[in-house]
Amino acid sequence: MAPMTGPTPVLPLHLDGVHDKDGFLERCARDLRFPDWYGHNWDALADCLTDLSWWGEGAEPSGYLLRVRGWTAFRDAAPEAAAIAADILSDAVTYWSARGTPLTIWYDDGPDT
Repeated sequence: MAPMTGPTPVLPLHLDGVHDKDGFLERCARDLRFPDWYGHNWDALADCLTDLSWWGEGAEPSGYLLRVRGWTAFRDAAPEAAAIAADILSDAVTYWSARGTPLTIWYDDGPDT
């Protein structure tokens, strides 16, 4: 993966209190500020993560960073939904890596700093 040398937009995804697929998809819409066309389903999540034009404006970024908090509790509460979400997130990382603009996903269950 290429290093991120230019502006790197960072968005947090806080999964505290999310216990199912619908809650996860809704939290993605809210925290990541998805566009109006987001359909609150797995396909729409994949579409938003492979078309990051909604992720702010300005200079062309050298990469993107998604900071996910509360993943472990979500995964424990909804293992099937978490497995599907993890696959979609992994596919998005692969998609952007192949285009030279990496998407990094940081699963952070530690205290806020």
